[in-house]
This record gives sequence, C-alpha cells and structure tokens, in this order.
Amino acid sequence: MRFELLTKPQGDVLGRYARSRARVTFIMGPLGSGKTFESCSKIFNLMCEQKPNALGIRKTRFYAIRNTYPDLMSTTVKDWLELFGELGKFKGGGMEPPSHTLKFKLRDKSTVHSELVFLALDKPLSIKKLRGAQVTGFWLNETKELDKAIVDMADLRHGRYPSPMDGGATWHGMIGDTNAPDDDSWYYELSETNKPEDWEFYRQPGGVYREMITNEAGRQEWTGKWLLNEEAENLNNLPEGYYRKGIEGKSEPWIAVNLANEFGTVMDGRPIYQDQWRDNIHMSEDIEVIPDLPLAIGLDFGLTPAAIFGQQTPIGKVNIIDELTSEGMGINQFITSVVKPHINIHYPKHKISWIGDPSGNRRMDTDEQTVFKELYDEFKIDCEAANSNDPTIRWEAVRWFLEQMRDGKPAMQVHKRCKIIRKGFNGGYQLRRLQVTGTTRYTDKADKNKYSHPHDALQYLMMFYKGDYGKTSEGFSRPDDANEDRWSR
Repeated sequence: MRFELLTKPQGDVLGRYARSRARVTFIMGPLGSGKTFESCSKIFNLMCEQKPNALGIRKTRFYAIRNTYPDLMSTTVKDWLELFGELGKFKGGGMEPPSHTLKFKLRDKSTVHSELVFLALDKPLSIKKLRGAQVTGFWLNETKELDKAIVDMADLRHGRYPSPMDGGATWHGMIGDTNAPDDDSWYYELSETNKPEDWEFYRQPGGVYREMITNEAGRQEWTGKWLLNEEAENLNNLPEGYYRKGIEGKSEPWIAVNLANEFGTVMDGRPIYQDQWRDNIHMSEDIEVIPDLPLAIGLDFGLTPAAIFGQQTPIGKVNIIDELTSEGMGINQFITSVVKPHINIHYPKHKISWIGDPSGNRRMDTDEQTVFKELYDEFKIDCEAANSNDPTIRWEAVRWFLEQMRDGKPAMQVHKRCKIIRKGFNGGYQLRRLQVTGTTRYTDKADKNKYSHPHDALQYLMMFYKGDYGKTSEGFSRPDDANEDRWSR
C-alpha cells in the first residue's frame, strides 16, 4: 500500500507550531482552528524524522494524554485514526491502554516503527501511570484540562526511548494543543509570566474579536459587539459562516474563551453581577492609594477568611485596592500572619475602619467569645458588623456602585492586582444551576467556592460605603479605651 501525506498548515501560527522543534511546544487557539489536526501531523512527522538505527529502523514511542477516557476515545483517538489508522494496528480494550502501532517504509527504504499509546489522566494521582514510562515524547491534547503535576511528570519521562544502542532519540519533548485556559491556570502562568527556557507557546488569532472604541476619557471601551476576524486560521476547512453563526445565542464569557481565544473561565451557573459588571471599565491598573484618606477593610470569617481593602475618594468613588485570602486558618492566624504584616508594609500610616460578617457577633460554642470581641482583645481592632446578612441586600450594595458614575468614571473600580475578586465578577461568583429538567433554574444563594468568601467581604465593605452598616443588637459594648492607638492606625 502506498500512503502519501501532503499537508500545509492553514495559518502562520499553525505553521510555526508545526516547524518548531523546541523541547516543549504548545499552541492555544479557538474552536475550529485546526490545532488538533496539526498536532497529529506534528507527531507523525517526528516519527518519520527519527534517525534510523543500524538496521534502518526509525524507532519511537509517544504517549497521547487526555484528561478523561470518554474524551480520549471520542476525540483524541478518533482524530488520530482518521488520519493514520491505515498505517498500523490499533488495539483497544483490556487491561492495557489503547495503542496504535505503526510500521511502514519511507522512500529511502528505512522503516518507521512507532507506537502511540493513549492515556486518560484526570487526577494528580494518575501520574503513577507515567512512572517507569520509556517514551520519545508526549502529546498533551487539550492541555488546559491536565493537572500541572501530570505535566511535570511527563516532562521527566521523555527522551528515554529509543535506547542509546538504537541511537537515542533524535528529538524528545512535549507538544500540546488547547483552547484558552483560565487566567489563573498553570498554563497562563508559564506562557504569560514565567516562560521556561526551550518552552514555546503559540497563540492563534481568534475567530472573532471585540469591537473597541475610544471613550471620552481616552480609554479603550468595548462596544458589546463581536467582529469576525479575517486573520483567523483554518477558515478554508470550516463550514461557511462558522464563527458568525457560532456567536449566536452564546454568553460573553463563552465566546471570549472558545471563539475569541481570550484567557478566561466559562461558568455553568449564573454570574450574580452579569448585568452590572463590565470588566473593561470596572478594572483599572491606574488606581493610586491617596495618602491622607482613610481605608476600610471588609472581613469574612470562617476557616477561609478574606479581607478586601477599599478607599473612597472625595467625589464618592470607591477604589478596591487590595485583596487577601486564605485557606484552612482561623481569623486569629489570618490577622497575625497575613493581614497585619500586609498593613504594616503597605498602609502603615492610614486610619482603617473594619467591617465584618454579622455572624462574628455570635458567641462561640467553646468559650462564649465572639469573633468581634476576639479581634478587639487580641489586636485592638474595633470591627463594625454589617447590619444584614441578607444576600439580596448585600448584592444590591455592590450593584449600586457598579451602576453609578462619579465625574465621568465608574463609582467603583477594582485594581488589577485583585485577581480573585475580578474572576468572581467575571463569573466565578455565581448562582449554582439546579439539575432539573425543563426551564433552567438557579439557587437563590451564591455557590460556595473560592470566589464567594472574598466577595462576601467585598459586600460588607460596600454596605459600609453606601451607609448600610452598623452594630447589630448582639454586638458587644465598646471598651472605654477604644480610641487608643492601634497597630492598624
């Protein structure tokens, strides 16, 4: 049987990804951009480029990794076999992972003898499947879905096949393709910040992009419209109107990640501030802390305490300037090891008001102590309690500022360093979708996740600035020395 593969990358970025022989090469692109096909072609070319041994055999072994078995079989295996299934024997099922063994001759009479093993690794514990692996390289299909621990282990297992007796690996490393991941993912951190040596990250143009205008303040502002991108790749292989029709009926976050190729998160629930929050106008990196004006800190308690720092300007605008979060620590440890050092370094001369979760006035089961009293006794923090824990009242305090303007600018802006608050606004802080048939329904309370605690603290803070705060009837009496100097002032 004669097999001839004639391919041409359908775009400049695809071409550079295909030609790269860096140790690690990843490509990020929108749906329909041809990146999976290019990864298949790249693996095949690497098989053919392996230097033949003394017997004229080009020996290689690759692992193709996907996060779940259904995705592995329905996408990764299927795409590979559609291209190269006739060149070898596929074996699936049983105790061993699926594999495709290829054996064919090239024009120079050398023989390509390669094996592609398909693995589903959905958890960090799955790395045990890689221990002892002797491979030439890895293909990480839909890279963003893989845990960093799996990627780390894979990076230490390539280049071990073929053996030195067969000449060793001509090339060894990892390749991967992915849709846009979350902006707090390991992929984002490595591609945008750390950029390890001999790791190359390619980013394709989106199928659509945002229409931007310059507003009266001289800043770029999104009009709310998506435009078709003539620079998109692989258009010749897509159905007519693929991206134009693809944006219809889709949410902004879904389009941004899947079609515009922007870093972000697509959530399953309903974002609580979806009608008020606009990332391009409510986020800013130009916020400066005003030295002579006081600060306020919203506190959420529990075992994941959070603190949100705000400052109100003379025209009534509120700037959210800092966020501190934690996991697995009580409020005492949080204040001691996280909040207090941060204030001493960054805000040592500011007067600070503290506003907290009203539940902090409830007596503890162990010693009749309240969180508010503990804060005062231990740190001389005189914390006010927000006057309500009703979610609707708390959300409305935030919405009130999001919808207001002050001197031509939003009445509330968040500094870009506040990444968790930002992601919460962009969909992480949401009402959970109920698993019911028929009409889509949601819970009436925010889903408890890593975004809910800092957003609770933000709500107490915004109630303070709006004026909806004060001690509850269960609060403790303020000691006579409440006006003494404290470390926070």
